[in-house]
Amino acid sequence: MSIYSLDKLIGEARRLASDYRKATGKSLGGVSGEVAQYDAAKLLDLELCPEQSVGYDAIGRGLREGRRIQIKGRAIFDESKASRQRVGQLKVDQQWDSVVLVMMDEHFETTEIYEAHREQLLDAMVDSSAKRSKRGALSVAKFKVIAQLVWSREDGLLDDGVWDNQVNR
Repeated sequence: MSIYSLDKLIGEARRLASDYRKATGKSLGGVSGEVAQYDAAKLLDLELCPEQSVGYDAIGRGLREGRRIQIKGRAIFDESKASRQRVGQLKVDQQWDSVVLVMMDEHFETTEIYEAHREQLLDAMVDSSAKRSKRGALSVAKFKVIAQLVWSREDGLLDDGVWDNQVNR
């Protein structure tokens, strides 16, 4: 058992990553992913998997009971370049049910969380002719079109258990 609480450690990681970015102009590798996993688990009632080689990062509880979830995180430092950012590569050859994308501000504080089901994402990658899509990569903008906003800093948890498939609108 650590003498530090996980909440405090994540808070310090946010602060250090933000300060490092301000000082060097570069991201501190791996921090956004760790913060994204921590926040997604806390805000969406997920249980993080100790073994991440299984193709997903967490198992859902509550509304997401039993769902195998990949967690991706993106910190947006310049809104004008946000549409060009990419979601981390999806593990398309692994077993998982959905992907959550944790969007963070320049202080690595979560602003929004989006969720998309596997079928929606795989269909979007097949429909796209881009080589990146074939490798399991999507832009943040494309992911947000496919996905449903399930949490926001302003409103908290938005998920009411009814899945809104925005692809078929």
